[in-house]
Amino acid sequence: MSPEPWVTVEDVAKHLGVTKDSVYRWIEGRHLPAHRLGRLWKFKLSEVDEWVRAGSADTMEERKSGGDR
Repeated sequence: MSPEPWVTVEDVAKHLGVTKDSVYRWIEGRHLPAHRLGRLWKFKLSEVDEWVRAGSADTMEERKSGGDR
């Protein structure tokens, strides 16, 4: 089995069906698992998927909207 490749912000945005701006907001909040290599952000999709399954994306949206759903 080959190692999981590192992917870009664009790849994560496409994978999750969101904008790149959303990905950057999630990185800034230090909740989205991301690794900085110089000026670039890199991700493992398995880590991103686990973050989504844990409900972290919903938590970030609730904070942004004041918790009203």
